[in-house]
Amino acid sequence: MNYGKKSTQKKRKKLASASPKVEKRAGVSILRILFLTFAALCVIICCMGVGAFRAIIDNSPDISDVNIMPSGNATFVYDADGNQLQKLSAPSANRVSVSIDQIPLDMQHAIVAIEDERFYEHHGIDIKGIVRAFFNGVARGFHFNEGASTLTQQLLKNNVFTNWTNEGTLERFTRKFQEQYLALQLEASLDAAGEDTKSVILENYLNTINLSAGTYGVQAASQRYFGKDCSDLTLSECAVLAAIPQNPYLYNPIRHPDENAKRRTKVLDNMLEQGYITQAEYDEAMADNVYDRIQATDSQQETSPYSYFIDEMTSQITNDLQEKLGYTEVQAQNALYSGGLRIYTTQDPDIQAILDEEYQNEENFPANTRIGIDWALTVQKPDGTTQNYSKEMMKLYFMDTEDDQFDLLFDSQEDAQAHIDAYKNYVLSDGSTIVAERLSFAPQPQSSMVIMDQHTGYVKALVGGRGKKEASLTLNRATDTYRQPGSTFKPLAVYGPAINDFGKTLADTYVDQPVKYTDEDRIVRNAYSGYRGTMTIRDAIRISCNSIAVQCFQEITPRVGYNYLKELGFERVTERSEVKNYLGEVEIFSDVQDPTALGGITYGVSNLELTAAYAAIANQGTYIKPIFYTKILDQDGNVLLENEPETRQVFSESTAFLLTSAMESVVEESGGTGNDFQLSNMPVAGKTGTTSATRDVWFAGFTPYYTCAVWAGYDTNELLEDDCKNFHKTLWTNVMSRIHQELPSADFEVPSNVKQATICAESGLLAGMGCSTRTEYFDVSTIPTARCTQHYVPPTPEPTPVPTVTPTPTPEAGTDPNAPVTETPAATPTPDAGSEGSATPTTPPAENSGGETTTPAPATPAPTQAPDAGATDPGAVVQQ
Repeated sequence: MNYGKKSTQKKRKKLASASPKVEKRAGVSILRILFLTFAALCVIICCMGVGAFRAIIDNSPDISDVNIMPSGNATFVYDADGNQLQKLSAPSANRVSVSIDQIPLDMQHAIVAIEDERFYEHHGIDIKGIVRAFFNGVARGFHFNEGASTLTQQLLKNNVFTNWTNEGTLERFTRKFQEQYLALQLEASLDAAGEDTKSVILENYLNTINLSAGTYGVQAASQRYFGKDCSDLTLSECAVLAAIPQNPYLYNPIRHPDENAKRRTKVLDNMLEQGYITQAEYDEAMADNVYDRIQATDSQQETSPYSYFIDEMTSQITNDLQEKLGYTEVQAQNALYSGGLRIYTTQDPDIQAILDEEYQNEENFPANTRIGIDWALTVQKPDGTTQNYSKEMMKLYFMDTEDDQFDLLFDSQEDAQAHIDAYKNYVLSDGSTIVAERLSFAPQPQSSMVIMDQHTGYVKALVGGRGKKEASLTLNRATDTYRQPGSTFKPLAVYGPAINDFGKTLADTYVDQPVKYTDEDRIVRNAYSGYRGTMTIRDAIRISCNSIAVQCFQEITPRVGYNYLKELGFERVTERSEVKNYLGEVEIFSDVQDPTALGGITYGVSNLELTAAYAAIANQGTYIKPIFYTKILDQDGNVLLENEPETRQVFSESTAFLLTSAMESVVEESGGTGNDFQLSNMPVAGKTGTTSATRDVWFAGFTPYYTCAVWAGYDTNELLEDDCKNFHKTLWTNVMSRIHQELPSADFEVPSNVKQATICAESGLLAGMGCSTRTEYFDVSTIPTARCTQHYVPPTPEPTPVPTVTPTPTPEAGTDPNAPVTETPAATPTPDAGSEGSATPTTPPAENSGGETTTPAPATPAPTQAPDAGATDPGAVVQQ
């Protein structure tokens, strides 16, 4: 060791040096600065956090505006007998809300046990659950996958923060804070209002949750999986449903029964641990083979498209909600499919069943059924543009490449598919790719039928086509297809207006003879051969005479007929339309013209329109717009819409009856074009209709109970073959016979202002001596007063005998002059052959406007012998 002076001085200097002190002080200062900076940063971060949290809270929805009720509920449709007919629901609205007292306790406890075990203890948020989830997330490397949301928070997420499926991380963070804040606010507000807070939250939660298979809420899910109401669920079944909400896809009990079973076990374990069930109940539920029942129920619940009736009903309701209640189209659609409505329809289930059965019976249709298609294709071309292709374009292609008579009718579905594939190969040959394609097949020829109660306007049944209906809102041939009506227009556009406004009677006569259309050189031709001379309006209707219909139409003017058609609900008849032809040239069309008398109109009519028009005749001349539903209730049972009938008097009662009587002759009298539509126990009045070249065939007719119209033809408007022209007769008579089978026989009611008079069958005047007579109905104001004299033949007077003077013969030699003379009487004159009657010429078969052949009328009877003085007047009015 060095204890010298120098060494000691160095040590003293070192000890006295300030350098270490400065360094120490500097270190302390740095630490102090760092601490203060950290503290400041913490304060700033805290302030920012508080500010951000405050901003999040301030931007939360106001609790007074929060609606925790589920926003979408299924709508139910009922038939006229009150039976459930259909359930309508949007994809997220297949829900049927029920009250908490309809949900079994096992269902309530099961969802609490698996989703929020401290539900009955917390006040909206579960602090213990949040802390547990945080530390578990840290332990997993900051992967916070464990949920701590309460049922109250989940309810808010589903019904208030509905966009949570599309949010990012920051949005998710924000929403979580707002959920927790609102959960506290919600339960506090319910407590303050004196509500049973937990029951309110649980009820809305169990009516909201997604339970897979397109069902929302426990009631819809109970019906879907078990075919029963939720109030009838067993403990085992409740556990199945409680297992689903965490992951509706993974725990779907139909698609993934094994995964659901694992979580179902967890549900039951939790219920047992939390004291909701006993060990015996647990064991019984675990032993239940519930998934076999679910699969059995699923196989019975085949989803079927809406019927043709429902399709049209939904269309009418959507329109009515807009027109009568001021809804937008979107609002109307949301109300219909998500509003929980109760819709009461006019459909008679028995009549609809008869209609469906007859249209499903292939024996009612032609044996040579062919296949038609509804096809459309959209492709993207190599240059990025899109191009649409239709079946009409495909038809033109095959007319050019295969057969100029190609008609889009195929011998089989395979044949149709082969042609479609061939055309698609042609379309895609330039490198185009398919964007979308629509294809459906339908048997041909097709048909539609509508049945109405003419007294109420209620549509009782409807079918829009034969064959299986593959989807909802597809082509409805009863309401969406517009075809030429043929001679069914004659009573509506011609004879009805003529009788109603111009004083015409069924006894008025016209001459069936060649007549030209106004401003045209075309001659009106009858469906039957030639022309038949003078006949009454009744007979013109009976045999469907075209020339007389056009003459009468010209007389009343097409404008009058057009106006009547509008009044009868034919919306598409047009005064003037500009239509482009296939060359792109504009052509002008109008239904205020002569061909309208024969049903030759621009756009055609629907079966529903024609049925309603004939129902107006059957309803004493009062038109009622077709009614598909009577009322709509909202989800609370209040009347949302009462469907009041829209009516108007088109024909007088007497006119309506006279048309009815004339159309009875069409069906009941020999030679009528509708003889094949008779019913054995009920009178029928109606009119046939066949369009040019027999592309469409119709019959619109009615009984004292119902009005029914049937249409048949090809969707492609091709010509009907001979064996396809009559199957509509089978359909109409089969359906109407079955409908009326149990109904008491009835007659058409004769109005008080209609009387009968005996008329001359040929001239329509009051019968005179020598006339062949018939009894005819008249409005009392139009009973003829003139008497027919053209058939009276005065009797030939007996010739006055001329005395024969016999000269006294000169007696011959040898003769006695006083002998008596014998006179030879004169012979009686013999009349010329044929002077008392003539042979009746043979009448050719009658046809209607489209060529329907009918049985010829019997020969006209010989004129009635002239009555003796004082005999009954043949022209006397018979009082009814």
